[in-house]
Amino acid sequence: MIEVKNISAGYGKTEILHDVSFQAKEGKITTLIGSNGSGKSTLLKAMLGLIPWSGGDIMMDGLSVKGMSRAEIARRIAYLPQGKNVPDISAGRMTLHGRFPYLSYPRRYRESDFQIAEEAMRAMGVLELADRQMAELSGGMRQKVYLAMALAQQAPAIAMDEPTTYLDIGQQFKFAEMVKKLSESGKTILLILHDILLALKISDRIVAVCDGKIIQCGTPEEILGSDIIKELYGITVKPVRTEKGIQYYYE
Repeated sequence: MIEVKNISAGYGKTEILHDVSFQAKEGKITTLIGSNGSGKSTLLKAMLGLIPWSGGDIMMDGLSVKGMSRAEIARRIAYLPQGKNVPDISAGRMTLHGRFPYLSYPRRYRESDFQIAEEAMRAMGVLELADRQMAELSGGMRQKVYLAMALAQQAPAIAMDEPTTYLDIGQQFKFAEMVKKLSESGKTILLILHDILLALKISDRIVAVCDGKIIQCGTPEEILGSDIIKELYGITVKPVRTEKGIQYYYE
């Protein structure tokens, strides 16, 4: 489980986050929502030690990340940032990057690293793409490779910033299925999504962020029953019960 306790953070003298607290539980999908510039990505970066934070604490599986090295944090939480550049390497080598937190300098992969990467690619259904260049793959396939890299990192938690960007509707459905399976396997999943309908559909808990503060946390049902979505986005979302469960639509 990840616990953020009374964290403030920003860039230079500009504070973006103000006294933020929330939890992301093991085996659950927690999604951050909010408009552009609300502080969602800054929050992830603070959790990962990519930017400094003041006051409070960040706990991962009961341990404070204060004083942890970047590698130690990476062994606890894998991170897929928004807008990743497409590297000029093969899918297999990309997946192996997930083993970096376990390697000493100079980085030399061990046989066990290759085995773990292969197992991760097999789990994501992309093992046959190992020798293909990342630039040759579709957005959906690249996303699967990035998830394989996160699995190869063998961290108990995975954080993803806007992971459905550039994915078409069909790929988004497949992504949702993959994330659900990861959470069911025990992974702590933390997402940033702008797609409110998808957030309501796949999340166990939703955290609404506005102006660097968390203004509401709750289940999708609790979020839907409040006025928070209309407050954040100026839209209304309604549920409808179908044979495949509850679906959501914009009214």
